Amino acid sequence: MADTLKFGTSGLRGLASELEGPAARRYTAAFLRHLRGRGPAGTRQVFIARDYRESSPAIAADCAAAIRNAGLEPVDCGTLPTPALALHAMAMGGPSIMVTGSHIPADRNGLKFYTPAGEITKEDELGINAALAGDEIGGRADTRDAYAFAGDRYRQRYRHFLGSTDLKGWRVGVFEHSSVARDLLCSLLTRAGAVVVRLGRRESFVAVDTEAASDAIFSPRHRWIAEHRLDAIVSTDGDGDRPLLIDGDGNFVRGDVLGLIAAQFVGADVVVTPVTSNSAIEAVGTFRSVVRTRVGSPYVIAGMEEAAADGGKVVGFEANGGVLLGSEATVNGRVLAKLLTRDAMLPILSVLGAAARERLSVAALVGRLPLRAALSDRLTEVPTEKTAGLVARLVDEPQFAAAYFAEAGQIASLSTIDGPRFTLTGGDVVHYRPSGNAPELRCYVEGATAERAEVLLKWGLDAAAKVVR
Repeated sequence: MADTLKFGTSGLRGLASELEGPAARRYTAAFLRHLRGRGPAGTRQVFIARDYRESSPAIAADCAAAIRNAGLEPVDCGTLPTPALALHAMAMGGPSIMVTGSHIPADRNGLKFYTPAGEITKEDELGINAALAGDEIGGRADTRDAYAFAGDRYRQRYRHFLGSTDLKGWRVGVFEHSSVARDLLCSLLTRAGAVVVRLGRRESFVAVDTEAASDAIFSPRHRWIAEHRLDAIVSTDGDGDRPLLIDGDGNFVRGDVLGLIAAQFVGADVVVTPVTSNSAIEAVGTFRSVVRTRVGSPYVIAGMEEAAADGGKVVGFEANGGVLLGSEATVNGRVLAKLLTRDAMLPILSVLGAAARERLSVAALVGRLPLRAALSDRLTEVPTEKTAGLVARLVDEPQFAAAYFAEAGQIASLSTIDGPRFTLTGGDVVHYRPSGNAPELRCYVEGATAERAEVLLKWGLDAAAKVVR
């Protein structure tokens, strides 16, 4: 198979030019072969949805061809948020495939696979790779259309999450760009009583990384807030599983903070979250326990399933803010069924709902939390072998690491749960993590103040750039 195609933290990804055609058909065939090997694979229907990337329709048609070749029926759910596809397919008892590259550049794409029970595990990824064969599946297939039904199931899930007047008096901007969740997000906020202002809609795909606050695509936010008198701006990434929320002062609310507030809003007993989430989450004192994992929803899901065995209400979230509900939750008098896949809608509605009910701005709501100042950003288009070399030296060569960090501070401890995470004397944190499916190196930092975090982030990116570029 092509070198760029591999499983990362969330599905198979690589260059769209390499995924489109035979590769998409082979991976789909391998997925279905793997499911058959596990036992009954659910209904004969296999559900497909996609984001707005230019390459996504063709790749979806490739997947459909492989599904038909396996004697099954592909069902086209159209352009739809990933959690909406997962919710619908699980309700129908069938597997599903989401064609999306999420937030990565437009020339790349990917496949997210779901069994009838939910998101695949790391063991499933190994099984799919093992089931790859030289399938010669020609052409592309038409599909049965299920657009409205699949989207409506997801809409109904959140229709009563907030009351019809909960956001009365709020003015919320929805940064639409090319998110598949944009129209649904506008609809739900309007139903909750907010005045919704649509912003930045794109008809062609644009990659939006909800964690990269410095990207130029977010530069109009202060003008939008002033011009439209907005209390907040909300959005998602391309496939609608990572949230974005900007407060009324133009500040980004980090994804782990969104997840924390969402967990509080639904009354979680246990939180499961990766090591990259803010190190002060344990200090909030809201939860019975906090479980740390590697980055990636499969790891969070595994941790949630283990935690659920001990009982209680379990919520998981990643540092990017995608929230997973591991047990039923009652909100606004309605039962919200569990959904073990990342979902952007839950944290967005939870944070706005919590702020409105307590008569606080988003900034004031966040300001009450005992969280350390945290920032993250990334180096892009950096050679994978060089980033791997830097990470290896930082972990394996203490003298190199000490010299590397000399300007930032003295190393107090090192965690390697997922990339080297250094805690310095005084509590500062610098964490490097190479992307699993793109030529990128992420840097996460925490400091005692916002100013210190900014200094650490700039230093962390600059220091790494000197080595990898």
